[in-house]
Amino acid sequence: MTEQGGSEGSQPVDLSKHPSGLVPTLQNVVSTVNLGCKLDLKQIALKARNAEFNPKRLASVIMRIREPKTTALIFASGKVVCTGAKSEEQSKVAARKYARIVMKVGFPVKFQDFKIHNIVGSCDVKFPVRLEGLSVSHCAFSNYEPEIFPGLVYRMKQPKVTLLIFVSGKVVITGAKVREETYAAFENIYPVLTEFRKVRIWYGIT
Repeated sequence: MTEQGGSEGSQPVDLSKHPSGLVPTLQNVVSTVNLGCKLDLKQIALKARNAEFNPKRLASVIMRIREPKTTALIFASGKVVCTGAKSEEQSKVAARKYARIVMKVGFPVKFQDFKIHNIVGSCDVKFPVRLEGLSVSHCAFSNYEPEIFPGLVYRMKQPKVTLLIFVSGKVVITGAKVREETYAAFENIYPVLTEFRKVRIWYGIT
């Protein structure tokens, strides 16, 4: 076991699951749920707190709650998209809270077909990466156009996720459906990043 620093303090890392010694932090979980009934969005916007509805801009009510800190898009069809949660469990708790709020407005709400659609994670390998070399060596998976976007876009096949890799060593992983895919993708890319680690050469004067 080793120690992993983070915003919540140092926590032991299971090296059997995370051989790199680094664990990506989940930044955003996107989920959907079906409330099982048609909704009057104007009524929800009028009667619910922290809700806004501008049909000219968006065909949904935007609702926010503080705990877990999330945002929901609520559609007239009964579909709800929940974003901003930091874990799968938080996302489900938030979705249930939105369902209860809509129920209190007066709709016969059910909680159906909850599903995680996207997990976004990030990690910092703490060393600079030669993106040009990586893009040439892994050209089948990489897209690097620094004039357009400063990061290298790496489309991994297994697990099927997309990684944004920056010269600083910061990595963003998106497209996972379960957190294990996020972790597996990072462990897959970590040896590649170490291979293309940028070495700083210091010229001393003697």
